[in-house]
Amino acid sequence: METTLKQKGQKWLQWAVQNPKKFFMYSMILLSVSFIGSLIQGIFFPSDTTFKIKTPVIYSKSKMSQNTPVNNDKEMEKIVNELKTLKVKRDQNALKKEDSLRIDYLFNQYQKLKNEH
Repeated sequence: METTLKQKGQKWLQWAVQNPKKFFMYSMILLSVSFIGSLIQGIFFPSDTTFKIKTPVIYSKSKMSQNTPVNNDKEMEKIVNELKTLKVKRDQNALKKEDSLRIDYLFNQYQKLKNEH
């Protein structure tokens, strides 16, 4: 049985080598019919299990909605305190480039928390 399958496979391969245009045409017809059948199945008989991929917790919006106003207030208070310390540093003329970047970041975070509030 194994040898007959092997022989049939070799015959098909020889035929494909000898008739490349017919082989290509039959292959394209098979692929086109398969594609059209797949489209019809997907449109008229959609599967219930398609696209059940869960996003990682890092990227889901549920964590953002868990921030209650109390948490937002605490975060805003922390930001204000850190900005006050940076203001004192500015008054002493001891600000560095990293400090100004930190101020921009903190200000943006404050604005974002304030808009959610």
